[in-house]
Amino acid sequence: MVTPSGSLEKDFDTSHPAEGDVDGDTSQPRGNATRRSPLPLTPASHDDQEDDFSQRMARTQASRQERLKEMCAKYQPSVANQEDDFSQRMARTQASRQERLKEMCAKYQPSVANQVPSRVHVWRVYTEDRSKLLYCEVPKVGCSNWKRVFMVLGGSATDIGEIAHNAAHNSLNKHRLDRFNSTGIAERLRAYTKFLFVREPFERVVSAFRDKFENPNSYYHPVFGRPIIRRYRANASRDALLTGAGVTFREFVQYLVDAHRPVGMDIHWEPSNKLCRPCLLHYDFIGKFENMEEEANFLLQKIGAPVNLRFPHFKDRDPLAERTSSRITDSYMAQLNTTERQKLYDFYSMDYLMFNYLKPIKDLN
Repeated sequence: MVTPSGSLEKDFDTSHPAEGDVDGDTSQPRGNATRRSPLPLTPASHDDQEDDFSQRMARTQASRQERLKEMCAKYQPSVANQEDDFSQRMARTQASRQERLKEMCAKYQPSVANQVPSRVHVWRVYTEDRSKLLYCEVPKVGCSNWKRVFMVLGGSATDIGEIAHNAAHNSLNKHRLDRFNSTGIAERLRAYTKFLFVREPFERVVSAFRDKFENPNSYYHPVFGRPIIRRYRANASRDALLTGAGVTFREFVQYLVDAHRPVGMDIHWEPSNKLCRPCLLHYDFIGKFENMEEEANFLLQKIGAPVNLRFPHFKDRDPLAERTSSRITDSYMAQLNTTERQKLYDFYSMDYLMFNYLKPIKDLN
């Protein structure tokens, strides 16, 4: 690229006299001519010197910024347009999601608007007071990495890559919003930026099943696996009844859609709208797992997070296993009959409606 012509700006102010020319007067004759007595010097105070330096540096930075702005506008105008286009696209996306949610809330949960949020409504919401953020955790939607980001924002960690899975989850327990009194909850809901991320519901529930039932697990197998096998498997073996290992996806779905299920619900497959109460809490930002990295980093930029803080994309639980994708999800749904798929869709129907996900299978009503 041809270098633009013209003189370069000076890095520092050079308007002061050169060292030795105290009064700036170089016109006196030398030799035997009468010399004027030098003026007495009054030393500048330390504060005055600091003020002069600060002003000089401010002028320098302003000059550099202006020069850079002019050159970018002249030689790379499309870069600014790209950033503007992205910001505008994200603004339109958020406006569309907010409008969709508003319509669905008015249609299906009109009475919620009259409720006052309490502890029971915010038990999955985490607070980060330094950045004035509220994050509603939806498991299987990048929540481990969001907790890592919160640790860095809060100053309890510096390197996201060094934060272990359990450390990320355990460290934020004391930052749950339901630990505050009603005044503290109301003030944070009013003043902080509230956000959540959601995921295609069938894909999320398949991800939860693979994680909790297809890997060794000392909690989910005995607590959920044993009652599921006992209720839904004919002629179950003694070992299966004892350990709770080996739950099939069909058995898991039968438990999930059963109005009289033999064991309670769990946050890993609870519908997102029940965890986060979007009709009540009025989130400022609704992100989607399908565009997680792009949307998460946009949000971090908007809240003024450090420029070097980026949303991590690594998978720390069973990292060698393939991530649950639409292709993998389809293979699990193929294990169900039409009635079972319909019941599962009905279970997550409000998530599909509120967050504008398309019906994943054609034969669903």
